[in-house]
Amino acid sequence: MEDSRPQQRIFIGLLLFTLLILSGVVVLLWVVPYIGLSRISPLAPIILAVCLGILLFLVLLGVALLVLTIILGRDLFLSHNLRGLVVQVLFPFMVLVGKVVGISKRRVQQSFIAVNNQLVVSNCHRRIKPERILLLLPHCIQDFDCDVKITGNIKNCRKCGRCEIKDLLELADAYGVQIAVATGGTLARRIIVQNRPEAIVAVACELDLTTGIQDAYPLPVIGILNERPNGPCINTRVDIGRVREALLYFLENENPTPSGSGNPDSCRDEGPASG
Repeated sequence: MEDSRPQQRIFIGLLLFTLLILSGVVVLLWVVPYIGLSRISPLAPIILAVCLGILLFLVLLGVALLVLTIILGRDLFLSHNLRGLVVQVLFPFMVLVGKVVGISKRRVQQSFIAVNNQLVVSNCHRRIKPERILLLLPHCIQDFDCDVKITGNIKNCRKCGRCEIKDLLELADAYGVQIAVATGGTLARRIIVQNRPEAIVAVACELDLTTGIQDAYPLPVIGILNERPNGPCINTRVDIGRVREALLYFLENENPTPSGSGNPDSCRDEGPASG
């Protein structure tokens, strides 16, 4: 399993730096109007300080829970809500802070995907029927010279083996999960609306994965970065083992055959490798 801790550390570092900036802003919000408020009432600055103190405490508590959840990889408390905080609020700030401190947007996106995956895995109670799981693939994983159109129906694939679509189809068939190919974000959103999955395993580049995870929220999405040995958007590849591992995390039954016996009440110690 690929070690995603370096990516997670980037996100945690940016998060703590943002917290430091936020603390400074809160202090300024109290100091600047202090003189004017004291003229209205001697208690006004104290009331403002208490309100700002409570706000800062709640932010500190949320950040502490988030960092502990990421580090420990366990559902400590409100981890589902913490994922919403990361996906909807913190990620845009992380991009800005990363730019200030000289960390590229791509690395911040990788750290976001790794943290998102960790938080999804932390919700270890999820056990979903295979037909409600969607394996969503980028079109660029198909062989560039292939003349078979698979975006409308991936089953059109002739399984010639020149690209990994064959292996991914066999994997989806083995576990009974849905599988689809998207050419971009618009089609990906349409596929999600039409198939109404309860969980998604998505393969894509950093940009498509980050926007996809944000668009699909609150659906749990495990993102797996594609490999680009030929450059972006052409004949990309993916680690089939990591895809299988992500599917197994969501599945209520770990065995590919209907007669297998999983334990839906148990929680695996480790989740899939992060993007």
